[in-house]
Order: sequence, then C-alpha cells, then structure tokens
Amino acid sequence: MTASPSDRAPIPASFFGIAVGVLALGNAWRVAAPLWQLPQDIARFVTWSGIAVWLAVLALYAHKWLRHGADARAEMAHPVQSSFAALGPVASMLAAMALLPYSRPVALAVFALAVTGQLALGLWLYGRMWQGGRKPELVTPAAYLPAVAQNFVAGTAAAAFGWPHLGMLFFGAGLFSWLALESLILNRAATQEPLPDAQRPLLGIQLAPAVVGGVTYMSLNGGVPDLFAQILLGYGLYQGLLLLRLLPWIARQPFAPSYWAFSFGVAALPTLAMRLLAAGATGPVEWLAPALFVAANVLIGLLVLKTLGLLLQGRLLPAATPSR
Repeated sequence: MTASPSDRAPIPASFFGIAVGVLALGNAWRVAAPLWQLPQDIARFVTWSGIAVWLAVLALYAHKWLRHGADARAEMAHPVQSSFAALGPVASMLAAMALLPYSRPVALAVFALAVTGQLALGLWLYGRMWQGGRKPELVTPAAYLPAVAQNFVAGTAAAAFGWPHLGMLFFGAGLFSWLALESLILNRAATQEPLPDAQRPLLGIQLAPAVVGGVTYMSLNGGVPDLFAQILLGYGLYQGLLLLRLLPWIARQPFAPSYWAFSFGVAALPTLAMRLLAAGATGPVEWLAPALFVAANVLIGLLVLKTLGLLLQGRLLPAATPSR
C-alpha cells in the first residue's frame, strides 16, 4: 500500500541533484556528439530532459517555501541538509549553459540570478561552518557543495558566456576551498564512527571536485590538454576506483534519491576525458573517454529508472513527520 501525496513530506533540496545529474549528462552528450559523430538529437533530448527536471524541481522547491515554510527553514538550519540547497544554483547555472545556444538573453538572465544566488548562499553556508560548533559526525562530502561545486560551475558558466577572467576568480575560490575541505572530510572518515547507512551514498560527491574542476579548468585555459588538466583527470579516476571499492559498503543503503550524489561526478568524469581527447591528448585517454562515457550513460540511466520506479510506487518523497 502506497502513501497518498498528502502523507509525504515536501521536496527536499537534495532533489536538485537529479536535475544536476541529467543536465551534466546532457553536457557530456554535447561534447561527445561532435567528437564521435553521434546523433545530435540524443544530445538535445538529454539536455531538454534536464531542463524540464530543473524547472519541475525548482517549482516544487518554491512551493515548499510558500506552503511549508517551517520545513524549509528547518532544512536550511540543518548542518548537512542545508548544503544541498547549493545544488539549486548549480542546476540553474548548468541550465543557463544548456539554454545558451537557443537564447542568449534567457540564458544570461538565468545565469545572472543563479550566480548571484550561489555567491550569497555559499558565503552564508560556508561562513556558518567557519563559526564552529559542528559535530564531527555531521561533516560529510555535502560540505563541498556550497564552496566548491558552486564556484567551479560558476567558473565554467562564466567562460561559456565569454568572461574567462571572471571564471578564473570563481575557479580559484572553488579550488582552494576543495583542498581545504578534503582534509577535513578525510579526517572525519578516518577518525570518527563510520557514516550511517543512509548517509553513505553522499560519498558519491567525493568523485566530483577533481573532474568538475577539471572541466572548469579546460574551459578557462583555452582547451589546452596540459599537465594540470591531466592531473585532475588522474585524481578523478582514482576517486572513481576508490568508490568502486567502497560500493558494497555504500550499497547497504537500499536505493534512495540520495544515490544521485554520484551523478555529477559520473557525468563530469567522461566530459573531462572527452574534452582532453578533443583537444589532442593521446595515451590512455583515447580508450578511457569512450569507456567512461558508456559507463556514465549506464549508471545515470539506472538512476533514472530506479527513481521513476519510486515515483510510480508513490515512495519518491520521504514520509511526512506526524504533527503533534
């Protein structure tokens, strides 16, 4: 027996991760189509599917603030859940880049709103961490989202709109925030109790910084497949292998929307490899790029199918907390 819509909680901010994953896969297809003469129609379909998901989640999240303000404020006060609000601007900046070939004015308006929102939200959330008081068990890879993911995607988007110097500033903010946070997250993992089963899929975020940052770097350096770009790909590959090693431990948690935490990194990894290949890189990247692209489509396709299954069963949203 499935619950009725009224028995379900309003949409969590983490659902923006679904839009991020599909939009990032669309970006991968836009790189792959000219590289290997693949059908442009598939790239357009994935891109517009991502835009549709982004609009749907955006509308539902706005409804949450209008009709369930107490829930929305409680989520923003939570030290882990609040980080996922950063996925809203990330998805919006990815949508702006996807819209750019169709309408620069519309894309520019979306980018302007998203980049302003990401800067304000990132400073607020990251600044709260600097004030201290966070328990070690509440330090998770979600901490990357406000300061790292938002700034890297802002850098890529700025380059796409023709402002590479602005993009360099965002890239610098994201790069050094990533390096600072990685040691904090690893220290928590090594010295504290293991993550609870429900939080283990969040480790999928660990794949993203190196490869999302690599895509940003390639957007800013003129597309040169230089040493640093390949270093970032190498670290991303190592993180991917590490996650494969941890997958049986992570998968003790049954499928839930939290598994979309893998999607951004899974899509960005082949995107970086393909951009290196398109720029003339040789060696392992020549076989890694197609293999990673196929794997990304399979993995994100599985996430889509599993998510649609939960939706059809009425179990996609968490159960509402009974009021007292």
